[in-house]
Amino acid sequence: MSDAVVVVGIGADGWDGLSASARREVAAAEVLMGSARQLALVPDTGAERVAWPSPMLPAVPALLAEHAGRAVCVLASGDPMFHGVGTTLAGLLGAGRVRVLPHPSSVSLACARMGWAVEGTTVVSLVGRPVELLNHAVQPARRVLALSAGADTPGSVADLLVACGYGGSPMTVLQRLGGPAERQVTLTARRWAADAAARADVDALNVVAVECRADPGVTPMPSVPGLPDEAFEHDGQLTKREVRAVTLSRLAPVPGESLWDVGAGAGSVAIEWMRAHLACRATAVEGRSDRAERIRRNAAALGVPGLRVVTGTAPAALAGLEPPDAVFVGGGATAPGLVETCWEALRPGGRLVVNAVTLESEAIVAAWHAKAGGDLVRIAVQRASPIGAFTTWRPAIPITLWTATRR
Repeated sequence: MSDAVVVVGIGADGWDGLSASARREVAAAEVLMGSARQLALVPDTGAERVAWPSPMLPAVPALLAEHAGRAVCVLASGDPMFHGVGTTLAGLLGAGRVRVLPHPSSVSLACARMGWAVEGTTVVSLVGRPVELLNHAVQPARRVLALSAGADTPGSVADLLVACGYGGSPMTVLQRLGGPAERQVTLTARRWAADAAARADVDALNVVAVECRADPGVTPMPSVPGLPDEAFEHDGQLTKREVRAVTLSRLAPVPGESLWDVGAGAGSVAIEWMRAHLACRATAVEGRSDRAERIRRNAAALGVPGLRVVTGTAPAALAGLEPPDAVFVGGGATAPGLVETCWEALRPGGRLVVNAVTLESEAIVAAWHAKAGGDLVRIAVQRASPIGAFTTWRPAIPITLWTATRR
């Protein structure tokens, strides 16, 4: 650890809030790195000061190489390992070459002010990320902390809450946490959205705390697979609710894994894959540009704006994509070479699920079942429907699912 980069967490209380050991590390540094705001929080120690450029991340390796062999101390906001530069440095250098002295995080401070249990609070970072990520977290009675990107974030959060039917939710904007200028303002999301003066009077250093309360008549979006079909904007090209739930159970999303949704239609399977865990990644491949745009809107509305959408016809559109852990073929199974391309692309242990609705696509999956094994299941769903003054069952088109795991 003699050549380790030291990372010191610092809060809005600056030098006064640092422990004795953290002060010693700052004072002993030959090179002090951090944002201009963080560097201004500590007295002149004689060290060379290096302010992060913008964008920061691409410049970090070159800056570290430039100062190799010197005692480098990096200043970071709060806990450097919580959405912070400490994680970046550990990834670049290895954990053995990074020594971290954390400060209380903004989450710890915000929960202390709100009287919330940290383990019972959902944290969503909006730093460099779209506000639509909150759509996944907003549920009745849920407590959510949004880590802000700047002074405009509270207004954007308020607008989103109003738009999704949570305008009555109390929203507290905690500013300059831990510093002498700390303050907080609480209004409902609806009032935040409409109050231009409140939106304008926000410090850039803030955290937004939301106690989610659904407006009357709002139906919460469940976390389990099988969202209502009405949750998606679509033109009829949609894997229906019951079949989607079974399909996702066969795809078996695992945190950190990646899915290809080929012939994505409305993107419902890819979206629900990503909603299973925020570490799940997905690429939706769709041949029609209007449907591709619809997928993007659905993904944002349902809290997974990070869904990658590729407009193109498979299998050609699959070239160059990250190898998947699971593939869903919801349409186009009869395209020459499509199933073979998807099968060959799978990582070991990866799952392929193909849904067939025509005799031609059933012939394809039957041949692959004979070749690669797996499981064939037919799903037939019937829905109650009026017939005159009475009610009868109307069957939907049966769906044949082929599921196989590549060894």
